[in-house]
Amino acid sequence: MLRSILMGLVAGQRSMAPLAALAVAARSGTLPHDTAEARLMQHPLVAAGGVAMSAAEMAGDKMKTAPDRTVFLGLLARTITGGFAGACLAPSQRRWEGAALGIGAAVASSYCGLAARKRSMQHTDQTTSGLIEDSIVMSAALAIANAR
Repeated sequence: MLRSILMGLVAGQRSMAPLAALAVAARSGTLPHDTAEARLMQHPLVAAGGVAMSAAEMAGDKMKTAPDRTVFLGLLARTITGGFAGACLAPSQRRWEGAALGIGAAVASSYCGLAARKRSMQHTDQTTSGLIEDSIVMSAALAIANAR
């Protein structure tokens, strides 16, 4: 269940990063459980969509007009992907618990991550801080999804 929580933390930073990481892991066969969610992420169109949405989110985050991650639609996306990823990484009989843990972690992480990002932008610009955050988030997401 730890992986469900950790991927929820990732979702709080970049809502689409869990989808990209799960897609990569599903396509390479490294997801820990054979669940409906994992099988969905194995589909080539779903996997490509997850990766594309993640890349688009990361590009959009660098724009001056990008909204805070804690606006309603941002939190909604984070709860959906955090819950989905939490369920995907949980054993079949504990998917609902995994989803709940992913959602809770995503919401908490959204507020903590926003505060940290604002603090970092006192020392650097939005693009640089975003690129640093992107590299940390995607590295973590891939490590969590592909852990054995």
